[in-house]
Amino acid sequence: MQADRLNLIARKLARLAAAGSFAALLLVAGCRQDMQNEPKMIPQRGSSFFADHRGARPQVMSTVARGQFHADSYFYTGVVQDASGHREEPDLMPFPVTMTVLKRGQERFNIYCTPCHSRVGNGLGEIVQRGYKPAANFQDQVRRSQPVSHYFYVMTHGYGAMPDYSAQIAPVDRWAIAAYIRALQLSQNATTKDVPAGVQVQSLKSVAEEEHLPAAYAQPWAMPATAIHAYPPVASEGTPGMAPAYPADPSIKIPLSKPAPAAAK
Repeated sequence: MQADRLNLIARKLARLAAAGSFAALLLVAGCRQDMQNEPKMIPQRGSSFFADHRGARPQVMSTVARGQFHADSYFYTGVVQDASGHREEPDLMPFPVTMTVLKRGQERFNIYCTPCHSRVGNGLGEIVQRGYKPAANFQDQVRRSQPVSHYFYVMTHGYGAMPDYSAQIAPVDRWAIAAYIRALQLSQNATTKDVPAGVQVQSLKSVAEEEHLPAAYAQPWAMPATAIHAYPPVASEGTPGMAPAYPADPSIKIPLSKPAPAAAK
């Protein structure tokens, strides 16, 4: 009798152990996570984890994403709103221009702008010489009269055949390029009156000789035959190199915004 009772207890314990092992197997199988079904949120897909079944979560109120706190709108847009509600381009840099800023602007200008505008900004870059439409000549009267923020605006939004460079160039570098363009205009249109007293000025010919460049390097540059169109050069606008000027081109204006709302009385 005692042996039968022990056998009964042993069988019950075996059944309990088998049931426990089976439950453990079920638990392990239920927790399996394949690599193709990763526990992550996929953009524009639903999710059963949240009550609204949306994987993309709404932005928390009164918060700003890192790097998107654009408190100074002029720094990021290059335009301001005047009293009439229209947008205008001030001839003003949003931060002080130092030699470090100009060197940075020169570096970015040489990388992104010279293929079309050339190193001196006369619109005869290497791409133009290979059949592309002549780029803007920063040395003509129209471009010299434009505000410095206009260059930032065009780099941000593009104009004509020029695409925008907002994805390639950060806002601070766009402003640095705009400052360098202004310095480039001054350097290419300076006169002896702009030279400080006691400073000796070298001619382009002597500079070319010192750099072991051909004599024609300091002579006027001709519009390449591959260019799509060319305006006749204007002596007062083509220095150095008599670059093609655009005398008929009007000053570029940005679109007007909606009028500002009337102030409440």
